[in-house]
Amino acid sequence: MQYMKKYIRKYGVLFTFSVLLVSGEAFVDLLQPTIMARIVDEGVASRDMDIVLRLGGWMLFITAIGAICASSRNIVSSWVSQRFGSELREELFEKIQRLSFAQIDRFDRASLVTRLTNDVTQVQNFVNGMMRVFVKAPLLGIGGIIMAFRLNPYLSLVLVVVIPIVGLLIVMNMRVGFPLFLKVQTALDKLNSAMREYLSGVRVVKAFNRFDYEVDKFNDINQQYEKRSIRAQRLMALFSPGVTFAMNVGIVAVIWLGGIRVNVGNMQVGHIIAFVNYMTQILFSLTTMTMITNMFVRAKASTGRITEVLAEKDGMESNAVDGRSSSSKYRELQGAIEFDRVSFSYEGADGEPALKTISFRCEPGETVAIIGSTGSGKSSLIHLIPRFYDVTSGALRIDGVDVREMEVEELRERIALVPQQSILFTGKVADNIRIGKPDATMEEIEEAAVMASAHDFISKMPEGYSTLLGQGGVNFSGGQKQRVSIARALIRKPDILLLDDCTSALDSKTEASIKQSIRQFAGQTTTLLVAQRISSVRDADKIIVLDDGEIVGSGTHDELMADCGVYQEIYRSQIGKEAGSHAG
Repeated sequence: MQYMKKYIRKYGVLFTFSVLLVSGEAFVDLLQPTIMARIVDEGVASRDMDIVLRLGGWMLFITAIGAICASSRNIVSSWVSQRFGSELREELFEKIQRLSFAQIDRFDRASLVTRLTNDVTQVQNFVNGMMRVFVKAPLLGIGGIIMAFRLNPYLSLVLVVVIPIVGLLIVMNMRVGFPLFLKVQTALDKLNSAMREYLSGVRVVKAFNRFDYEVDKFNDINQQYEKRSIRAQRLMALFSPGVTFAMNVGIVAVIWLGGIRVNVGNMQVGHIIAFVNYMTQILFSLTTMTMITNMFVRAKASTGRITEVLAEKDGMESNAVDGRSSSSKYRELQGAIEFDRVSFSYEGADGEPALKTISFRCEPGETVAIIGSTGSGKSSLIHLIPRFYDVTSGALRIDGVDVREMEVEELRERIALVPQQSILFTGKVADNIRIGKPDATMEEIEEAAVMASAHDFISKMPEGYSTLLGQGGVNFSGGQKQRVSIARALIRKPDILLLDDCTSALDSKTEASIKQSIRQFAGQTTTLLVAQRISSVRDADKIIVLDDGEIVGSGTHDELMADCGVYQEIYRSQIGKEAGSHAG
């Protein structure tokens, strides 16, 4: 709940003002039954219209004051709750942005979406309710009890019996309801995760005709969510009528006991009317308190889930000693990369590390290729350089400075990455390329697209660089998305260029053209190229061969063909044994 403190400081005054308005509204509601009793006992009973009109006028006046308080309270509470919800979502989203990949991996993606939307909405609704009925309800309840005791202590004995029963029901509701609603939110996470997974792989589902299987899987998860929701709501449905029943029994007891006393001349009719009104207000208060309890239970569960994310320490902080940043060293970055006995394991992963005692060096302007079988650790190695993850042991240095001592934002400003899976965003093609350099001109965008062999197909589109992309670039082919992603990286003109198997969807001619453009463009740019194909790496300055997370070979193509069995095996599997024998 630490994150709530700044919102309390920011909106505390308006919150207090709203509470004062609610208090005024509750005070008006509490006065009305007493005035009504006087109208009946003093005006109607004595047939004195002057008293009826005078007290009726006062009743209309205070009702108008209550209406003004209610309208003002609605305006203030709505504005504060909406602003609070908006800022909390923004804070949560910014926090997620600052988390490391390892931290994000601990949270399911769908769970983060649920926390950002549904959980924030639950807390926002609770805050809105606190500024409205949630404050009014206890004021009416306590005030109603006080006014009822002042009006007739004898009838108030009914409250002494009824209120403890209702209080017990509310406490039981809270104790039983909280774990149930926590399970409901967890089930909602799974529901969102299933839907997200289906939408991401909808082409595969349709291609393999797995529609029925996906429907059955979704139905199982949906029914689990349904069962948990029904169980929680059933509990709520039992408590609310229980509170209403207890209070209605109390009202019946008041009318019965009051009727007896009126019959013997010990009580006036107006007192019974006023007392029933106070009982009704107390009933409304306790019923509302039950609703408050339900919302509080949900909000408490949601608050805990939000706090889990906000309480995470920023995962990629600089470890600069004595507060001294390495920024000054970093601005002189040349691009030399050194892996010094680096080992890396994914958090929570079972088995052996993804990388084991990796040691090699890339000189500025050098092109180093990384090749190996699937699962050998190629992408894991690449992701350590921009600090998507930190090394488990050893050190990764750029120009002699450990990356953990660098400011993450400045480090990544000098690095461009083309990921294995091309990710494009909804919007114009030009805007997707401009992600690499937000202030890029159209000339720079076109130049980068030419180097990435993307200019031709983009310019042939009716809208050209203003062509709108669907979500994830669904209206582009795999090869087109890869070329736009490469253009996005090249426009940055980075000191270090990371290419993570980003030409797998391209034909050999297009790949060769892009590699030639990169060589001409790169100059002193240090390039690390991850690839599966021998043809993609054979002309690199140095080739690193990975197998099961370890370096099993390092050198040029010819050197590896001479003394690296793993590289020879990859070559033979791709080029053919006959070609391999000729090459030997």
